[in-house]
Amino acid sequence: MHVHSLNEPASQNQAPMTDPFGRAITYLRVSVTDRCDFRCAYCMAEDMTFLPKRDLLTLEELDRLCTVFVEKGVRKLRLTGGEPLVRKNIMHLVHALSRHLESGALEELTLTTNGSQLARHAAELADCGVKRINVSLDTLDAGKFAAITRWGRLEKVMEGLAAADAAGLKVKINAVALKDFNEDEIAPMLEWTHGRGYDFTLIETMPLGEIGEDRTEQYLPLDLVRQRLAERYTLNDIPLRTGGPARYVEVAETGGRLGFITPMTHNFCESCNRVRLTCTGTLYMCLGQEDAADLRAPLRASEGNELVAEAIDAAIARKPKGHDFVIARNAGPATGRFMSTTGG
Repeated sequence: MHVHSLNEPASQNQAPMTDPFGRAITYLRVSVTDRCDFRCAYCMAEDMTFLPKRDLLTLEELDRLCTVFVEKGVRKLRLTGGEPLVRKNIMHLVHALSRHLESGALEELTLTTNGSQLARHAAELADCGVKRINVSLDTLDAGKFAAITRWGRLEKVMEGLAAADAAGLKVKINAVALKDFNEDEIAPMLEWTHGRGYDFTLIETMPLGEIGEDRTEQYLPLDLVRQRLAERYTLNDIPLRTGGPARYVEVAETGGRLGFITPMTHNFCESCNRVRLTCTGTLYMCLGQEDAADLRAPLRASEGNELVAEAIDAAIARKPKGHDFVIARNAGPATGRFMSTTGG
């Protein structure tokens, strides 16, 4: 199966979609699978029940939906999961979507991965025009890595990073800051990432999904982390925006960039330019809200894309102003969805 020529390249220069608050929606995150080869303790329950395969959009349907979004002004597309590289034949989709890079309709095609499958796919991703990737990695200690991922092996991720380097992919390491787990590793990880020429971003844990653990035990506010780092390093604010929610500083001593994603302490909703599509064709306008639109039904109801385009317009017209996350004892998750369902 090859899906490269399913659709014509998206027309260029389409004005972006605009939500009720005047924000241009130019960034689509697509969860291509809810499955993962890890079971990270803050993200999933150990015994996860995954979607039946029949509920999933086919790769051709994912391509078709992404193409409609590109035609509607999306300029950046990120593939997520679960773990995107465990989806069968996922590289067919990457090849298909790369035509929008070639036509100039899409500015960036990228993905977020746990790194476990990168050794196999890094060179091909680069061939498809992927320039940079985000790799989720919370610790450099092999024992702690095995404990938090439950199933993962650090050496596989390191092999994947070496393959990404060899392929010329720019790497950003994302780490979730977890109290009493990796807070003492943040400074060494900063030095390690910057030493390899990687960007490094810290993320506050978010109340998504019932994970069987008390998140108040895990929560580490990044204000505190930044304060501690500022005692050791010179952190200079820089105006860099990579299309997502991170705010960046430059670390004078390492010359590298450090990002902070702070959904809990400082939400970043005022500049939100993104929507999220799940592998079943559900569009979430906000990671922290339940409101969603079904795009699978209109997609399957017609060979043309008019119905699905109308459904997208209706969804964008009700994108909320922002999320309202609370981590408190007995508060429960903000939504019942796991992060792996919506795509990080």
